Amino acid sequence: MSENFDMSEKKGICYLVGAGPGDPGLITLRGKACIEMADVVVYDNLSNDEFLSWARPEAERIFAGKKSKCHALHQSEINDLLVEKSKSGKVVVRLKGGDPLVFGRGGEEATALRQAGIDFEFVPGISSAIAAPAYAGIPLTHREHCSQLTIFTGHENPSKPESSMNYAQIAKAPGTKVMLMGVARLGIIMQSIIDEGGDPTTPVALVRMATTGQQKTVTGTLATIDDVVKAADFKAPAVCVIGTVVNCREGLNWFEDKPLSGKRVVVTRTLKQAGKLSSGLRELGADVIEMPTIKVSRCEGDDARRFAHCVAEVHTYDWLIFTSPNAVEYFFEAFDLIREDARAIGGARIAAVGPGTSAKLKEYRMATDLMPKDNLAEGLIEAFREEAGSIENTTMLWVRAKETRDVLSEALDEAGVILDEAIAYQTVPETEDPTGAVKRFREEGADIITFTSSSTVEGFLDMGLDIPDEVSIASIGPVTSKTLSESNYEPDAEAKSHDIPGLIAAVVQLANEAAFDGDDFEA
Repeated sequence: MSENFDMSEKKGICYLVGAGPGDPGLITLRGKACIEMADVVVYDNLSNDEFLSWARPEAERIFAGKKSKCHALHQSEINDLLVEKSKSGKVVVRLKGGDPLVFGRGGEEATALRQAGIDFEFVPGISSAIAAPAYAGIPLTHREHCSQLTIFTGHENPSKPESSMNYAQIAKAPGTKVMLMGVARLGIIMQSIIDEGGDPTTPVALVRMATTGQQKTVTGTLATIDDVVKAADFKAPAVCVIGTVVNCREGLNWFEDKPLSGKRVVVTRTLKQAGKLSSGLRELGADVIEMPTIKVSRCEGDDARRFAHCVAEVHTYDWLIFTSPNAVEYFFEAFDLIREDARAIGGARIAAVGPGTSAKLKEYRMATDLMPKDNLAEGLIEAFREEAGSIENTTMLWVRAKETRDVLSEALDEAGVILDEAIAYQTVPETEDPTGAVKRFREEGADIITFTSSSTVEGFLDMGLDIPDEVSIASIGPVTSKTLSESNYEPDAEAKSHDIPGLIAAVVQLANEAAFDGDDFEA
């Protein structure tokens, strides 16, 4: 080790990360880890802004472009920015769609970093050249069709006096050909390939917004695809696949046939809780917009002191009642701080409202002794009576949110229960737009909006947003539906089981009704 090496000196580094084609499930584990530890994220126009939500709240986020004909920063400015931020001792992530080294100019950025003496690391991503055909049901190689692949770009510097592309070589190359960034010049490029000997009847497919819920595919031939694209008003970004493998799509199309394909669905849960609902909708083909309308935080002051006291005395109660996964999480975080032995919870039995709350209890190795059939606080009273008959003089601790309705406490008081209420957390409106979803909703709209609680409804309205008449509303249950009605919005569907799977089923129901009414999904 060098004598001049100083372990106390923070040395900057830049990770050149491929974000993949858009589906958040297709970014690498290494790429996600880099985003999570970054001090600075310099990002392009990504297919999925959810990646940015993985960064720490205090991380600096810098939009660098790039979008067709729109560059927030020129490449030289990006290079200088990466060098500047890394030199200051920060962990920098340069987040680029697809793979950073497939027409991504990652090599140029790495050269600038190396020349400045800055450490860097390439983190490969799945290129749209590979992902788009796969999600369109087109194998790039197939023993019955070809065993060779050519990838080229359709985008060249418009200031160049003439094209540097050798279309004769491309036309003569055997196997599948994949073109990136060529929608604007599609007709010229297809005709150039034909002029150089390409068979005009060769099948061609264009895949737009691949791997996302907005994916759409059109097909034709070298001779006809430009007319097909114009007739469909087909826009960039899109990947072009040329070759007989395109014919496989008819039997192998798997992604665009999903029940929510082409449907844009808004999820209004907190960023932390959106995952299960978002992933479930994406699995069914939806284009999900994560729009957190509320955020959850610990209570302070007298509420916090009262909560800590109740947690410390938990062993004195006959029953513990949890009405949300958040309540479970905040309770056991406090319990672990106050008590060193899990047996200190005593002999209290546990009641949970809903399978989501019960599942959260399992994460802490706690079983649920009682759960109402209808997943509502009102149903818990009946469940107690069925379980134990009279509950008079039973001691219970209800761990809840600050904003929770009083219906449960009123019913338990009437039944003669000795009830203590421990306020574990509070929900407050989200005042920022951490995912860019509000902007996107205003610009693009949506097909369906989901609401998982009254607070998500209130948070949505607090943002000054309206729900257009053409947008359908899905509610998780009657309490949320009541809040919507009181706000002059009637839900179009309500979950039969008041949980996330039930809400997803309600969204599918709405999509099916729209299809039946003639509102066809995009292919």
